Order: sequence, then structure tokens, then C-alpha cells
Amino acid sequence: MSLLRQIPNVISIFRILLVVPIVVLMLGQQYAQALILFAVAGFSDSLDGFLAKRFNWQTWIGGLLDPLADKLLLVSSFIALGWVGLLPWWLVGLVFLRDLVIVTGAVIYHFRVGKVGGEPTLISKVNTFMQIAVVLVVVLAQIFPQIPLSALTILFGIVAGTTLASGVDYVVIWWKRARQHG
Repeated sequence: MSLLRQIPNVISIFRILLVVPIVVLMLGQQYAQALILFAVAGFSDSLDGFLAKRFNWQTWIGGLLDPLADKLLLVSSFIALGWVGLLPWWLVGLVFLRDLVIVTGAVIYHFRVGKVGGEPTLISKVNTFMQIAVVLVVVLAQIFPQIPLSALTILFGIVAGTTLASGVDYVVIWWKRARQHG
């Protein structure tokens, strides 16, 4: 039974391994293939979460691997799409900075206050969804050029807003928790 418990972790590792070919395909402007692998990665994210919750196969390492896989996939995709000129660098930087602030804050919180725990906030989930949407729409726009540029501009603004809101939300939550703790 304990071997079955590792299935979601194996799926998360698989998703981490998909990051390199997805980025290579994006950099090589092979967007249809990148889109297929990105969809496989997205499906694997849903599958590992479903299995972990449905069968109570949640593990400590899975709690690290799953968000790590998500962050690696999204940040790497943003950097690759920025590199080929499909995403503005200010947006790539904002997404990267938010994740850097969250990781740095989590490490500081862990060592100064205590265990970092809890589910992602609603705004964080919305932000992740919007970041995925931007990657998908940008890649789809390379396959189907009829997608209007105005749609991308609107999505860029929404992602910037949710990224800022999510980053500030985490900082405020951890600051309040740290004040209550000590």
C-alpha cells in the first residue's frame, strides 16, 4: 500500500521532467508540440491532486513536489515566452519576483517563526489559473494567428493584477501570523 501512496509524487516528478522539453519546444518555436506537452503537464497536475486527495495518498514530499512542479513549469514557460518575444519582460519579471518573494518569505518565516502551512489563498489560485491562461493563449496565438492582440493585452493586465494582489496577500498573511506568534 505504501508504494501506491507514491504515485502522486511520481506524477509530480514526471511534470518536473516535462519542463525541459516544453521550454526547448517554446524556444524552438514549435508551439503545437509545446502546447501538447503543456496540456499533458496540466492533466498530470489534476491527476496527482485527485489521487492524493481521493485515496489519502498525501505525503510531506508531495506537498513540496506538487507546487514546485507548478512553479517550475509556469516560471520557465514565462521566461521562454519572454525570451522569444511573446511575453513582455515586465510581466515575466513581475511573475518571477512574486515567486521569489513568496519563497524567500516562506524560508524566513520557517526559520524565524515556525512551520509554513496552509492552502493557497483564493487570489493565489486565481493568479495561477490566469498565468496558465496567458501561457495557453500566447501559445495558441502562435498556432492560430486570428487571436486578437487586444485579448493578449487584456490578459497581461489581468495577470499583472492577480500577481501583485497574490504577492501582497501572502506578505500580509505571513506578517500578521508572525506578529501573532511573537
